[in-house]
Amino acid sequence: MHLPEDQLRAGHIPADLYRQIPPGTDVRRVVIVQQAPRSYKGPIVLTLVIAAGSVAVLLVIAFVVQVIAAAAVAVLSATGGLSYTINRASKTRKGH
Repeated sequence: MHLPEDQLRAGHIPADLYRQIPPGTDVRRVVIVQQAPRSYKGPIVLTLVIAAGSVAVLLVIAFVVQVIAAAAVAVLSATGGLSYTINRASKTRKGH
């Protein structure tokens, strides 16, 4: 029983706590309350949820911007104000 937690579980009162008990107190009726160990589960899950939410929001924004851009190109090309073409260059050069 080297650790204070082991001593408290076994019912032994460590010397530093024993000195804090007022004289005349029945040590058999003393209850020592320990603070629960800190759990990091909650903050880790919260961080993961925030990160996943941020990624989801960025993906939705990117999708909306893409749809708006495609709609703008379609409207402008239909009205004759803009034409959008993709030219694929031939892999072999002719004439040389």
